Amino acid sequence: MSSMSITIAADGVSQQRVTDTTTTGLDLFGDDRMIVAVRVNDELCDLNRTLPEGAIVEPVSIGSPDGLNILRHSTAHVSAQAVQSLHPDAKLGIGPPITDGFYYDFDVATPFTPDDLRDIEKAMIKIIKERQRFRRRAVSDDEARVELASEPYKLELITDKASATADDEASAEVGAGELTIYDNLRRDDSVAWKDLCRGPHLPHTGYIPAFALTRNSAAYWRGDQKNNQLQRLYGTAWPSRDELKAYETRLEEAAKRDHRKLGAELDLYSFPDEIGSGLAVFHPKGGLLRNIMEDYSRQRHIEAGYEFVNTPHISKAELFKISGHLGFYGDLMYPPMHIDEERHADGSLKRQGQDYYLKPMNCPMHCLIFRSRGRSYRELPLRLFEFGSVYRYELSGVVHGLTRVRGMTQDDAHIYCTVDQMQDELTSLLQFVLKLLADYGLTDFYLELSTRDPEKSIGSDEDWERATNALRQAAEASGLHLVLDPGGAAFYAPKVSVQARDAIGRSWQMSTIQVDLMLPDRFDLEITAPDGSRQRPVMIHRALFGSVERFIGVLVEHYAGAFPPWLAPVQVICVPVAGEFNDYLINLADRLRGAGVRVEVDTSDDRMQKKIRNAERVKVPYILIAGGDDAAANAVSFRYRDRRQRNGVPIDEAIEEITGDIAARRQV
Repeated sequence: MSSMSITIAADGVSQQRVTDTTTTGLDLFGDDRMIVAVRVNDELCDLNRTLPEGAIVEPVSIGSPDGLNILRHSTAHVSAQAVQSLHPDAKLGIGPPITDGFYYDFDVATPFTPDDLRDIEKAMIKIIKERQRFRRRAVSDDEARVELASEPYKLELITDKASATADDEASAEVGAGELTIYDNLRRDDSVAWKDLCRGPHLPHTGYIPAFALTRNSAAYWRGDQKNNQLQRLYGTAWPSRDELKAYETRLEEAAKRDHRKLGAELDLYSFPDEIGSGLAVFHPKGGLLRNIMEDYSRQRHIEAGYEFVNTPHISKAELFKISGHLGFYGDLMYPPMHIDEERHADGSLKRQGQDYYLKPMNCPMHCLIFRSRGRSYRELPLRLFEFGSVYRYELSGVVHGLTRVRGMTQDDAHIYCTVDQMQDELTSLLQFVLKLLADYGLTDFYLELSTRDPEKSIGSDEDWERATNALRQAAEASGLHLVLDPGGAAFYAPKVSVQARDAIGRSWQMSTIQVDLMLPDRFDLEITAPDGSRQRPVMIHRALFGSVERFIGVLVEHYAGAFPPWLAPVQVICVPVAGEFNDYLINLADRLRGAGVRVEVDTSDDRMQKKIRNAERVKVPYILIAGGDDAAANAVSFRYRDRRQRNGVPIDEAIEEITGDIAARRQV
């Protein structure tokens, strides 16, 4: 038997090995159930694939990002096999891995019920216990069509395989290369089930240690409302039962923190059907919370040298043709309003009408402000800031509370500077962003650098490289962990985004910073340079909150509605032991208001204990209680959110403690 040489790379150490020609990943790593695949010459492969001569082989553990995707995609296949065993007429859509889990789409006669999900889980457990092997087979397009003749959605993927992209998640099934089918094999090598898939997969179903089906929903085939509506089955899979339990605990905590539920309970905002999907209204307390956030941000921007501007909500189409939004972003813009057209009595055209669009971005209008007069290099950096309302036509299926909306207010800034100023401006801008986010209570960050998608962008390679390198240097100077997002940039600029982890460890995209060397050219922006020549400025886009609405949703979930005193819409609720002490607490409330504290006095007819429960339910930072002893001593009893209580606190001391906590932005 001939031999072959391969290199095993693991834990930063490379080791050369001479072995039989039929060596597979299973031969090398089969004794370790934590290894679920191999990376062969930088390509992910099944463990049972034969290794080529001279290959560099790296084990892929089940807990790594690639390993988790393989685990979850394999579990998605098992879920589809279970569904078709129970519902033979079900037609298969796609089943990719997603963050923390997977889904699989099915065309079925009726929606899945909770009982269906329990039955599917039981069928999956049976398949897992059978340790069915995943076998990969390369097939031609025609062979695949014959084998999958009863699966219309798979046939469509085969026909459209060259256009499959990560955007519709069909790339988990097909791509521009060869087609492959994965068979699930029983112990006697008979085929239990098969599916079109690119892989890789686990060696066998017994490698799935812990899974759960979580929910189901309706979903349009490939995310297009023009297509059939399917049933989407969601699930999750983890390397151990303990990790699955920890995930389920996080889900339970997240459900308690759901900003939609808390928004209703705290009377902050709502989403009336009469207004439309993805369009929120803020109630008085929510409006107050919003003003507090915005006012603090405004003050910090003034201190940092920003100048405030305001722009309209709509614009002629020409503006967005110049900026490129109509060409590259048109699908996310609302349809145009055609107005100002006039006709003669005979119906002939008298005056040509215009298409107006709701603006999806503020940046084109800020460019017009910059261009409104001549600009000198001495004015730069020029930092323009706006709380600007923008509108984006998100599909109804992805709209979610305040975190995915159709109408939003961006805290939008555009900084115009020279090329020589760009690096220092980016570095200081990122520090400004991180400090301001920390003031709102988010302190656990990492950064993501989104780079160019050549198929969906404008500008030269040189400009993109210069802008990307500038952002990379600023990100590295921050000292935060930096991850890459290849091809994730907007059409006009690379981007660094600040990813913030909340109180229960979830990551949220917050601030974004983009270096734009394209829009200044498209809008013919110029400055007078020191030598008298005309030069293009650099344009930096920056949204700190992302959107005010989304940021509020994130903060509601981060704090579980229990805002720190400085952010709380109501900071103090005063509760009299009996009605005869109303005036005593009303006088105290007047003093607190004079000190800038937002305070209410509960003078209702409810009993004291119910008043306290009502105040606790709205998560007010301080409850001040007063009865006979308190009034006689010119004091008050403190009750905190953790239900600690301090009695007999002198009024002056109480006011000093509350105002001190607010001024220091302490969490209590």
